[in-house]
Amino acid sequence: MRSERGGGKAAAAAAAARAPAASGPDPLPHPGALSWDDSGDDDDETASPADKSELHCAIKSLSLKLDDLSTCNDLIAKHGAALQRSLSELDGLKIPYESSEKLKVVNERATLFRITSNAMINACRDFLELAEIHSRKWQRALQYEQEQRIHLEETIEQLARQHNSLERAFRSAPGRAANPTKSFSEGSLLTPKGEDSEEDEDTEYFDAMEDSTSFITVITEAKEDRKAEGGTTGSVDWTSSDNVLDGASLVPKGPPKVKRRVRIPDKPNYSLNLWSIMKNCIGRELSKIPMPVNFNEPLSMLQRLTEDLEYHHLLDKAVHCTSSAEQMCLVAAFSVSSYSTTVHRIAKPFNPMLGETFELDRLDDMGLRSLCEQVSHHPPSAAHYVFSKHGWSLWQEITISSKFRGKYLSIMPLGAIHLEFQASGNHYVWRKSTSTVHNIIVGKLWIDQTGDIEIVNHKTQDRCQLKFLPYSYFSKEVARKVTGVVSDSHGKAHYVLSGSWDEQMECAKIVQSSPSSPGSDGKQKTVYQTLPAKLLWKKYPLP
Repeated sequence: MRSERGGGKAAAAAAAARAPAASGPDPLPHPGALSWDDSGDDDDETASPADKSELHCAIKSLSLKLDDLSTCNDLIAKHGAALQRSLSELDGLKIPYESSEKLKVVNERATLFRITSNAMINACRDFLELAEIHSRKWQRALQYEQEQRIHLEETIEQLARQHNSLERAFRSAPGRAANPTKSFSEGSLLTPKGEDSEEDEDTEYFDAMEDSTSFITVITEAKEDRKAEGGTTGSVDWTSSDNVLDGASLVPKGPPKVKRRVRIPDKPNYSLNLWSIMKNCIGRELSKIPMPVNFNEPLSMLQRLTEDLEYHHLLDKAVHCTSSAEQMCLVAAFSVSSYSTTVHRIAKPFNPMLGETFELDRLDDMGLRSLCEQVSHHPPSAAHYVFSKHGWSLWQEITISSKFRGKYLSIMPLGAIHLEFQASGNHYVWRKSTSTVHNIIVGKLWIDQTGDIEIVNHKTQDRCQLKFLPYSYFSKEVARKVTGVVSDSHGKAHYVLSGSWDEQMECAKIVQSSPSSPGSDGKQKTVYQTLPAKLLWKKYPLP
């Protein structure tokens, strides 16, 4: 037993002598000090030899500390076993009663110490195993990062040399002075052109046949209509405004002063780890789940809101209308045109920061200026104002409210849109419809617009009732169909609107109206006799 104790003292002395030598003058660096900023900026300098030597010293210090921990673990295990053997030998000796009581107390305390020591030894062993495993991983990772950084620096240096050689070759190229402005015009900056609702829990979705329009239109020839028009309808003259409704567009002619791109670059094909996203979503609220940027559009919600002005020429044409009913038709077509690109764009824009603004100044070529600002963060709310030198102004406040209903997500924009024409003083107000995103869990995402929109002229009290029919697999109607009726302050209908929110809108002047016989469901529809329909708005082809 003496020899074991003597050997233990010698080993402990050796370990104590190694510990100061291993630590040396440099203390063990904090794990956070082993990381560096590898953002890849152009201003980063080449890693100096001092940084490399410091990294190697840190790895060497970690290795020495792990060796010391392994030695101490072995010594504790060896000394603990020797102590237990010594206590067992004392229990076997024949000693007086008083001494046996004291030895019993010592034995109990030694047993408690043994349990504690075993727990500490097990914890040290587990930590040692993990440290050995991760130290090798860290060493490989640090070495890989260092090699990648060196490779990146060499690549940047090579690109810089190639860039300088290209510049020298360009300066020395013959005929460059003949057209000094060509290179600037071809490489000028291009700015993108913009492309282009509330629901209760008890909302019901009817079949398309039950949810169809409450009126029937019958197209008649123009000659017959002039005879039937003689004092029974009292509606405004249809032919007097042909040059406005289907005349030449008032879009500024000639090339714009600034050359602009017609499409954004293609979306990069980045891989996405869905399992890591699902792990982060477990146990969290739906509104607080962080989604990867792969699911977003590369623009802000403010810019997406400004894209409602893509078909602003409809409002420019509406300025020249002499009849408020005709003007209402163009305003209704403008309100529908804001949904034209949503059928292809299912990605969500980025949420703006509080106080963020987006300004679109196109007074030179389009004659309008738009300013949009994020005025609230919770809930997200934005304010939008548009001024046009053609004689109209538009402003709106919009707050997005959403409800997740299992298989689909309902998005309800809250807030009113105001449109005012300075010459006539007509002030129109309407609200957006409900957007529904289907196949949230499984399947291909697709968007549908549902609900009703009522446009009111607060000066003349004219109204337009627009109805967005929900999509149905069993319907024979046109997909994404929109119908509407324009009526005056007395409730008399003057125009019928029809079309789809992703293609086009048409209007037809009502010549005569009469009620029809009740159908099988007991509902009575109104039959409108109209002139041939005229095209109000048609979607631009995709680039």
